[in-house]
Amino acid sequence: MIDSVPLFAGEQIHVLIPQRAPMVMLDAFYEGSDTKAHTGLTVREELMFCVNGQLTEPGLIEHIAQSASALAGYKSYRYGETAPTGFIGEVKKCRFFRLPATGEQLHTLIHVLSEVMKISLISAEIKSGDETIAKCQMKIFVE
Repeated sequence: MIDSVPLFAGEQIHVLIPQRAPMVMLDAFYEGSDTKAHTGLTVREELMFCVNGQLTEPGLIEHIAQSASALAGYKSYRYGETAPTGFIGEVKKCRFFRLPATGEQLHTLIHVLSEVMKISLISAEIKSGDETIAKCQMKIFVE
């Protein structure tokens, strides 16, 4: 993963996503375009889906969904609009290779595979360093 300075970090993330504490599962937005995003999350014990020092599968799925939401929010931000609200419509082809531990810095790559009306099909890959720890596809409905 490329080490870079985030475009949005910490509280600035709220410009891109509608979620608020304790549900925020994203703390960095590194780069984005109309069809791709690179986001990040530092795994911390106080995260809602962190159990016994590890981020659980539901936490990884929520992190992916919020990363996709941040991409939609970034597109809106560039046009001076408010970040939209989105909902997970379907999760498929999910593979979890291992659960990340507290202190790990996750980097997530989101790619929009297709968009039809208000539904986006995305693919996601979560990495810790050079290691892929999870992959999936997700359909997201954006209001």
